[in-house]
Order: sequence, then structure tokens, then C-alpha cells
Amino acid sequence: MRKAGRPPAFLLNGCAVCAAEKERYMIDTRAMAYVNAYGVLGTLEVLCEIDEPAKKILADLKKPVSLCFEVGNGPVCTFHFTKSGCRLEEGDSNSTCKMRFSSPEKFNALIDSAKPGLPVKNPVQVISFLTGPFTRLADRLTALLRPTEAAMADRTFFEESTILTMYTVAGAVSALANTDPISRVSASNTVDGEVYVGIRNVAVATIAVKNHQFRTIRRAPKNPRAVMEFADVDLAHGLFAGTVSAVGEVCRGTIRLSGMISMIDNINRILDRVSVYLGGEGVK
Repeated sequence: MRKAGRPPAFLLNGCAVCAAEKERYMIDTRAMAYVNAYGVLGTLEVLCEIDEPAKKILADLKKPVSLCFEVGNGPVCTFHFTKSGCRLEEGDSNSTCKMRFSSPEKFNALIDSAKPGLPVKNPVQVISFLTGPFTRLADRLTALLRPTEAAMADRTFFEESTILTMYTVAGAVSALANTDPISRVSASNTVDGEVYVGIRNVAVATIAVKNHQFRTIRRAPKNPRAVMEFADVDLAHGLFAGTVSAVGEVCRGTIRLSGMISMIDNINRILDRVSVYLGGEGVK
């Protein structure tokens, strides 16, 4: 993922920058809500699968909890937590408790500053779970997605952080392709098919495209129409951190690109938008 450098703030606010350049760094709050739901929080599935501290948190659950976040003019999704893991499901039909947010902005505030919404179903369970196990899981996820240099010196932590970042980015690609006005332009030019995205022998995801709608799936596609694969975890980390030249690595053969290159090109354009949304470069 190419990490775009943001122009000085005074340029964004003045006449020295063209409208197109300013638009490049704009964040749509509704799209951000989908990124938070399916990109950031969606990675809880992987966290609970590979992270020992997260597994210990789930092991203490007295009974399964299915927490639904219902966002006005935004995502509605349910996180199913059991002792064995976490599963994200779209909709609220199987929820045991629910928290409602009146707008995408209110939901984004949950992620940015831990401001809760309104418990509307089984409020006792909502509050006890949200302030207990869910907060502990979210804190662990944050530590891995926004790591300190000291933490990254531990190899196991480094690998986990990179894997979780890959899945967060993959989820954010589909979220933005479906909701972000700028990303929708790239999505509208993307043909149907499945794209393999992964770190060789470590992690894999499918970005499925149908009728210009994107969906991220945590499995390898059976018949990928295009492939984007990174040689190892260290390379993937460098790409996500913006410290490695993607073009240079393609030339060296450490990034494998094959198949319908136009699909990869459009996804790469959306990845630039992911940097704006998740990299703290955007303006609202």
C-alpha cells in the first residue's frame, strides 16, 4: 500500500491547493463507519484466532454474547463471541444484545474516543460486555494495530501486528469500494471476479467483486482472477508502513502480481484511500 504524504494544512485550507488535491484527503464519515466496522473491528475475528491474550479473555466468558452495532445510515453488524472465537455477521437477526448509534459520526466516536451508543436490547449485557471483555479485546487490537517500537522488537508481536494489519486493510478496501465516493470511481471500473491478496504461507484473503460491489473474505479464492502476494511478513510490514518501494519490490519479484492487472490497479487506487482513512492523513 502506498502511503501518501499529506500537504501542509495551510495549503489544504487556502487557494494554493486545487480542489482535486483537497478532495483526495477528504474523509466521508459514513465510509469511515464502514471501515471501522468491517476493517478495524472486523479484525477481531483474526485477533481471537491467533492472539494468546485475546484467547484468554474469551476463555473467561460465562456464556456466548452476540453484540450488534446498529448505526443510523450506516452499518448494522453483529459480533458473535464464544470461548472459541469471534465471528462477524452482517445484520442483527441473531444478536443477544444491541447498541444503537444515531449516526456514523456517533459510531466513529466509539472507535476514536470510546464513547458508547444507546443500549436498546438487553442493556445489562451490553454494558457489562462492552465495559469488560469487549474493551479488553479492543485495547489488545489497538496495541497490535498501533504498535510501539519497543513492542515491535518482539518477533511474535511483530508478525501478529503485520497479519492483523493486512486483514484490516483488506476489510477497509471493500468498505471504501462500496461507500467512499472517490473509491467508488475505481470500483465502478473493476470487473467481476475474485482477487487473491496475501502474505506467502502466512495469511490470505479474497476480495470478491460482483457488479462493482466488493466483499472481503478470509479464505483463498478457488479461481482467482488476479493475484497480489507479498513474499514474507517483513516485506508486508514495510509496505504497510510506507518504508518500502512497492515498484522496486515488484521489479525484484518479491511482490507477485498476476492475472487481470486492471483489477489490481483499481484496488491499488483504493489502497491509497485506505491510507487516508487509517493513516491519520484525512480531513473531515
